[in-house]
Amino acid sequence: MATLTVAGLVATTGTALADADADRKVVQEALDQVVGSGGALGVQARVTDGRQRFTARSGKAELDSNRPVPENGRFRVGSITKTFVSTVLLQLAGEGRVDLDAPVVRYLPGLIDGRITTRQLLQHTSGLYNYTDALPLDPDEFEKIRYKHWNPEDLLKISTGRPLDFDPGTRWSYSNTNYVVVGLLVEKLTGRPYEKAVEQRILKPLRLDDTEVPGDRVEIRGPHAHGYVTVAGKPNDITRINPSVAWAAGEMISTTRDLDTFGVALASGRLLGPAQLQEMAKTSAVSPEYGLGLQVETLPCGTKVWGHGGGIPGYSSQLLTTPDTTKRLELSATSAPTVGDPGDAFRKLLTEVFC
Repeated sequence: MATLTVAGLVATTGTALADADADRKVVQEALDQVVGSGGALGVQARVTDGRQRFTARSGKAELDSNRPVPENGRFRVGSITKTFVSTVLLQLAGEGRVDLDAPVVRYLPGLIDGRITTRQLLQHTSGLYNYTDALPLDPDEFEKIRYKHWNPEDLLKISTGRPLDFDPGTRWSYSNTNYVVVGLLVEKLTGRPYEKAVEQRILKPLRLDDTEVPGDRVEIRGPHAHGYVTVAGKPNDITRINPSVAWAAGEMISTTRDLDTFGVALASGRLLGPAQLQEMAKTSAVSPEYGLGLQVETLPCGTKVWGHGGGIPGYSSQLLTTPDTTKRLELSATSAPTVGDPGDAFRKLLTEVFC
């Protein structure tokens, strides 16, 4: 449910290699370093650079097995879910069913502070306390709640029981609570569960057959790698959890192939009209690197990228594309029970792909 920013991971220098085989080699070296650093048990990536497209992987799918990471395995995408949900709400805005700058209470009376607008939810400038900061996410403590069912109202109550962190619109602070409210807003506007709106408006039209909103389902169906944490001093498989704890802020499951299809469709205007896509990518003085459910960053080498990162117990992910979609990267890394720092390897990877 946390998000991983691109800035700080990308080296300040570096040039993309011209030879396709060399590209593959450098990407593979970077993935091997991610695993070798102890920062991940396994990792898979999908890379597009112009007409060059390939997948790469490193590490293994399970701790006590030599089975490799599936090349197009399924994984929990964490906060990349937010970009899907934001896309649905922006579609509704394009249909005139919601005003981005109107107070949310116009549509959901009494739910949250009356000053907060829909735009502020989408851009993390609402001031709502981040409910996940109050959850026991330390591996030993999370083990006690990993299968618990959460209603979105339960998650929201954790936040609204505390004062706002700041006046709406005055600061930027990443809060998963914002997208719990966005999910509820989608449900109010469409008259159906938010996951049905995501399926009808995005998954089915794009034929994202390996992408799902799992609800209370604890398993990851189909080929997948496992993530691990250390509990009571021993490795513990954290793959099976009840993702309702993340709900519209981060519960979805996908593959690098499906994420690539989604990213291209979004950036090329298949999912949103020009005005809505412009709104999504629009940043502000208060939020200079985050639009509406979309990270918008210029890397130190000068390349501009759109996308989102995601994190949920066991999995870290990235969806990144240049606005013209000529360069793209989708990645999933499964956590190892050891503690490592894959920062240098990620810098190498992102520099190779985008710079």
